[in-house]
Amino acid sequence: MKNLLILLITTLMVVSISGCQDKVSPTTCHIQGTMGSDDYDGKLIFLVPLNGAQTAETVDSIEIKGRKFEFKTDSMQMYKILLDYHYRLGIQPLLVVGEPGEVKVTIDSVSHCVGTPQNDSLEQWKVITETHNRQLGEIKKMIIESSKNGNPRLVESLNMRADSIHLAYKNRTRQMAANLKEGVLSEFLAKLYPTTYRKKLPDGRIVTMNADTNEEISE
Repeated sequence: MKNLLILLITTLMVVSISGCQDKVSPTTCHIQGTMGSDDYDGKLIFLVPLNGAQTAETVDSIEIKGRKFEFKTDSMQMYKILLDYHYRLGIQPLLVVGEPGEVKVTIDSVSHCVGTPQNDSLEQWKVITETHNRQLGEIKKMIIESSKNGNPRLVESLNMRADSIHLAYKNRTRQMAANLKEGVLSEFLAKLYPTTYRKKLPDGRIVTMNADTNEEISE
């Protein structure tokens, strides 16, 4: 009976310790990753700060096993998830916000990230960006073809269409940043396409310019 009691207490202690080890701090971002193929088992994958120093102290790495990998960070910032550069061809790098919570990522030819509010919004912006890039890519091909065929009017029309698509994309990015109001992702998106910039004129004056039209804004 005494031995049974000791065994029971020992078992409860092991379960308790294991539970404490598995529990993630409420300030921790737990990134659970899956590779699209088992071809990358045994390779290294990296969690790299998007901004600031990229050193041994700030960059995390782990070996992929069974197509799985995971990172944990308590730093609320933007990161890139990158495969070892020797094996990166055809694999899309992924932006991720180090937001507290469980974040699930898939790394493949098209990579994805979901799980927390900012990362869900980042995934939406990523889809918008890919659609924009695809549309502009198709138009650029048409512009090249039209130029070869000596059709300047069509080239001009296509350039105007490309400008319109890009402006709409910039405004959607700006609106998303405004809707988020604050946070790492909001700051990241807001910096991509500011609505104005400052310019020094030949006479020494510093003026505010419209970032879309490059025209001076009266102050």
